[in-house]
Amino acid sequence: MPDYTAFATQTGTQRYAQRFAHLAADHFRLRYGLQLSSVGIGTYRGAADAATSTGYVESIVAAVEAGCNVIDTAINYRHMRSERDVGAALARLFATGAARRDELIVCSKGGFLPYDGAPPADRLAFIQERLEELDLAPLELVGGVHCMAPAYLSQQIGVSLTNLGLQTIDVYYLHNPETQLQYVTPDEFRSRLRAAFERLEQEAADGRIRFYGVATWEGLRVGQQDRRYLPLYQLVEMARQVGGAKHRFRFLQFPYNLGMLEAVVDRNQPFTRETEGRQENLMLPLLAAARQYALVAVGSAGLMQSGVLGNVPDEVMEALGGWESDAQAALHFNRSTPGLTTSLVGMSTPAHVRENLAAAQRAGVDAQTFWGLLKE
Repeated sequence: MPDYTAFATQTGTQRYAQRFAHLAADHFRLRYGLQLSSVGIGTYRGAADAATSTGYVESIVAAVEAGCNVIDTAINYRHMRSERDVGAALARLFATGAARRDELIVCSKGGFLPYDGAPPADRLAFIQERLEELDLAPLELVGGVHCMAPAYLSQQIGVSLTNLGLQTIDVYYLHNPETQLQYVTPDEFRSRLRAAFERLEQEAADGRIRFYGVATWEGLRVGQQDRRYLPLYQLVEMARQVGGAKHRFRFLQFPYNLGMLEAVVDRNQPFTRETEGRQENLMLPLLAAARQYALVAVGSAGLMQSGVLGNVPDEVMEALGGWESDAQAALHFNRSTPGLTTSLVGMSTPAHVRENLAAAQRAGVDAQTFWGLLKE
């Protein structure tokens, strides 16, 4: 029998959402039986030092206690410190009873070669040691930074589980797989990606992860002529081939904020549908295509790494109902985006948590208002 205390569940996330009934009714979104908060906490930015770690631990605890149950990290963030900070925060939350494991959706990523605590003095020697340790061919580690060989992914999942202090990672992303396309042919890339998907399906069957997906920076945003472009239909087709109809490829992560709107305005994803007995070939924006494939869309860089602060136009602020800060208005805009489940934002102090989670106190604007904002 599955150990339901080892991962997020329908019962657990519903229990968690009910504790925050005072927040907006649309703050929690039901996806694959899980209630996900519309604002999630990210752990990318900051120095790899003890002071930043203290801030992250306090912020993660504060976020979970304020109604945020989506926690996002990666093994390479701050040289593994971010994963360990998440682990420390979770241990505190569980020990105090502020949250249970089955209430929280913990997400991590693998692909980039991580350092341990700090960069090594001899980077080339470090890379050679990792290749020998994992019995990898040199060409599998492209650019000396990125690898998605099956054995490597399994090893990285094991390290991440140790860092996080968990039995199961709820969502595991292939981290910027488009990095490989700068070094290998499209055919070789598809072969590597298929092998990675096969291994992640096995990891899910073994209970070390629940779902998997891709977390990209460029791949899902750029146009078809860009070498880094990732066609969503190919990813879904590959998942169906290796995992069947019940495959676990269910999550997408990509940058989305007021300054990076490609996911709703750029028609870069082919989609074919049957209409009255004939095939109709369409080009859809990413979020529309993700919805057709029933994929959970998660926006990263919700504040454009602070780039939107001080730059929210007055008319946008007014249309969003007026907010005390640009951060709140920007996150409210993200939350209102049709098809976007969660907007991730880095929060390294409890003060940031309180400010940003205020955006979840009002229901998102209606679709007409949202699309009107884009026309402006």
